[in-house]
Amino acid sequence: MAHRPTEAPARRRQSAHEPAADLDAAEAARRAILSTIERIPAGRVSTYGQIAWIAGYPGRARLVGRVLGGMLDAGSTTPWHRVINACGQISLPAFSDAHREQKRRLRAEGVVFENDRVSLRRFGWQAAGSESPLID
Repeated sequence: MAHRPTEAPARRRQSAHEPAADLDAAEAARRAILSTIERIPAGRVSTYGQIAWIAGYPGRARLVGRVLGGMLDAGSTTPWHRVINACGQISLPAFSDAHREQKRRLRAEGVVFENDRVSLRRFGWQAAGSESPLID
């Protein structure tokens, strides 16, 4: 008969400093992402994945989306509208006010939509010194 422990294994105790470290790391990520987005010039777009890569968080496109969530409602001056998905489309729900606002802002900057897509080859932003790929 197999021996079953009567007590759960001791869990690693969390230091009182770890939650603050987590908050510091989250704030550092937020700042890096927003700083990267601020560099996108008018009339250009970037993808969530490209922003994550340039900001130092490769593979974390959803993190970029979370950081940008609610920017329109918050009245942010960050050019959130210049970030689109890797297919060249706006990720917001198609018939939402936010989707219409993002499209309006991009068009006002000269970005052209063809079949609800933006050509990343034509309008994609490539950061200086960056080798992040554009997908089209």
